[in-house]
Amino acid sequence: MKIHEYQAKALMKDRGIAVPEGVVATTVDEAVDAVGTLIESTGNPVVVVKSQIHAGGRGKGRFKEFPDLGGVTVVLDGIDGGVDAARAKVRDLASKMLGSTLVTIQTGDEGKTVNTLYIEQGIDIATELYLSVVLDRSTSRNIVMASTEGGTEIEVVAAETPDKIIKEEIDPAFGLLDFQARRIAYGLGFEGDAFKNGVKFLKMLTAAAVELDTDLVEINPLVVTTDGRVMALDGKMSFEANALYRHPDVVALRDPSEEDVAEMEAKEYGLSFIKLDGSIGCMVNGAGLAMATMDIINYVGGEPANFLDVGGGAEKDQIAAAFKIITADANVKGIFVNIFGGIMRCDIIAEGVVAAVKEVGLEVPLVVRLEGTNVELGKQIIDESGLNVVSAQDMKDGAVKIVELAR
Repeated sequence: MKIHEYQAKALMKDRGIAVPEGVVATTVDEAVDAVGTLIESTGNPVVVVKSQIHAGGRGKGRFKEFPDLGGVTVVLDGIDGGVDAARAKVRDLASKMLGSTLVTIQTGDEGKTVNTLYIEQGIDIATELYLSVVLDRSTSRNIVMASTEGGTEIEVVAAETPDKIIKEEIDPAFGLLDFQARRIAYGLGFEGDAFKNGVKFLKMLTAAAVELDTDLVEINPLVVTTDGRVMALDGKMSFEANALYRHPDVVALRDPSEEDVAEMEAKEYGLSFIKLDGSIGCMVNGAGLAMATMDIINYVGGEPANFLDVGGGAEKDQIAAAFKIITADANVKGIFVNIFGGIMRCDIIAEGVVAAVKEVGLEVPLVVRLEGTNVELGKQIIDESGLNVVSAQDMKDGAVKIVELAR
């Protein structure tokens, strides 16, 4: 689960982590009002208008409707013109940004609609750095990654100058140790007050990552101010889905408008669903079998349109819901139902498929491969349904048939 920058910074601030002051705005008037509030409270005439979407690269992104306008804009008008000039500029920016489509390197060409802005105080920056706490699933430990190349995508740094990435693995029994924090601080070039503040920042951020069960906390850029403070100028957080039951306050931060509608519907029915870019819809029971099904579709020349695992104990209504989710995707040109009945009975799958097809209709080819518990009954239910369904003898046979039919 992902959250917006302003939400991530609120979680940081609650834990003593230094962030700039900011105000959330969902309307033009709220954005304009935020300008006076920030300038008055901070004494800094510079403000920054930030688009809030679940994607990185906002500063370099561009709006479809306003190609010259980026997703993050620094407003300097208040320096010479005062609060009124800053308000006028923010009014113009907010009227363009709200409701428009921001395209970044992470959104793809379709972009994302900006519904929220974050108006933030300007900061006197001395240095820009990169910092993240990433869950390494291969070791089940958090890793701190830091670099002096702040403001640059870490993927670019890793590819072009990997020697500039500092890494420290965190032992979950002890957390980030003092010597590790100091080693990172030295590597980032902290000196004087910045060194002391940087070590403190690192310790608090890594502790927050553990407390919140994050799989990623990324600050790009992390900044050192001209007076030696260390602050999160940006903030991205994503959370381990299986731990969300421990964090109802985090769940409350979910923004449905930023999530895929099909994936949200699947969650309501207890289904595991991820939309992909192909044309072959897949309905499978078990994550391993689902992965193998996608692999074999690729192997025979097709591209899966989704990962959909109905699990081992799905009921008929869940199967029907899964089928509806697949058929709602306009890119799907064929559907492959691949079920191995262990705990899941083949007749339950068959009944769910038949019920769903009769309700939503079937406009694309459907291939069904059933094996396991009550397989003969399942096949009988489908054969007697009167539906135009192609049976498969095994997984490869089914994959070949659906790819050919979809073409």
